Parts: sequence; C-alpha cells; structure tokens
Amino acid sequence: MLENIDQIWFFLMLLPAVAFLYSSVGHGGASGYLALMALFSFPAEVMKPTALLLNLFVAGISFFEFYKRKHFKHSLFYPFVITSIPAAFLGGYMDVNASLYKHLLGIALIFAIVRLFGVFGKGRAVIALPTLWQGLITGACIGFFSGMIGIGGGIILSPLILLMGWGDVKTAAAVSAPFIWVNSAAGIGGLMMSGVSIGSEAFLLVGVALTGGWLGGYMGSGKMGVPVLHQVLAFVLLIASVKLFLV
Repeated sequence: MLENIDQIWFFLMLLPAVAFLYSSVGHGGASGYLALMALFSFPAEVMKPTALLLNLFVAGISFFEFYKRKHFKHSLFYPFVITSIPAAFLGGYMDVNASLYKHLLGIALIFAIVRLFGVFGKGRAVIALPTLWQGLITGACIGFFSGMIGIGGGIILSPLILLMGWGDVKTAAAVSAPFIWVNSAAGIGGLMMSGVSIGSEAFLLVGVALTGGWLGGYMGSGKMGVPVLHQVLAFVLLIASVKLFLV
C-alpha cells in the first residue's frame, strides 16, 4: 500500500495516464488500474471494487466521445450485453481466494498486452455480425469472468470483435465502452450484495482518472492514435503480470 507522500504523488500521476491510454481505445482501464495497484502493493480486497468504480466512470466518458462520432452499432452491442449483465453480477458475487485471484488477473492482463501491442492490427473487413447465439454465449462468458476478477471485459471483447471480423477498430471501441460500463455496474452490484463496500478513497480517485479518461476518449475517437504509448503501457502490464504470477 502507499506508505509515503512520494508514492502517493507518483500513483496519482500514473492513474490519469492509464485512464487516457485505455479510454483512447474505448476501454475503462480496469486491468491497468489493477496492474498499477498491484505494483504499489494495494490489498487484494481493495483492488477489485476500486478498479470497477474507476472503470464505470472512465468507460462512460469514453463511450460518450465514440458515440458522438457515430462509431456505435446497436445491433452488435445488444446480443453481448443481454447475458453479460447477469453473468457479471454472478461473477462479482463470487469470493475468489487471493492466489487464484492473482493468477486470473495475470491471465487477463495478457489479453490487455496482446491488444495494446496491436497484434490484431486495424481489423479486417466486416464479414458479418455475430449470430444471436454467438453474441449471447460470448457476452455470458466474458461477463462472468470480468465480474469475478474485477474488470469490465473490454480487453477481451475488443480483440474478439476484430479477430472475428464483426467490426473495425473504431466500432470495437464504441461497442466495448458501454459493454464495460454495464458489466462494471453489475460487478459492483454483485460485490455489494456479497457484503463488500467501496472505500471513500476510491471515489476520490474517480476525479483524477476522469481527467485522463475524457482526453483519451476525445482523441481516440477522432483521428489521433497513440500506438507508441500503448506499447509502453503493454510493457508496464507485462511487468505487473509477471509479478502476479511469481509473487
């Protein structure tokens, strides 16, 4: 945990930078916040609710920017979200032991690393929208896993949309942002039902994260890309992922 004023200031400087990078690709940043908190040795019981809360606000403002520029497709979004909401609620309700939690989070961060390095490129031409059953099953699986470990699921959904040819990179970002929002809200609901509370300090961090989140969403939804910064963030996540597996 943060033990001195220098650590606090360093954390507060990095937080909006993480929010900026993730929101520029339509994400809320939960995996980045979790990595950051892991690097600063936050307790596991604090990390999950804090990451979901920050995710909720940053994903919301990112979606607003992408929606304004007409990148959002309703027909692609709704099949995913129908099953992801109850699945994320159930996942958030589950109590995961610390060791399993770290390994699951490490796996989730690998998805983020792959996505940020641009392994899937700019996306191929859309072949077809997913069938209803594809959307429902995909939403349920991602929602449950996301709620269980405290992320919104965008780091999984975005590359999947690109890999399957369901949309281009802008569409993937625009659909992922509200998907993250509803899953984060459901995950928080599940946590509260299980007796977990969100500390007041988490709400104070929201304002800090939103400054970077708004700027990232604004720039990412326009023409400006940040591939170099994404690679830097991927390197940071790689370090955090290794730490989670080894410690």
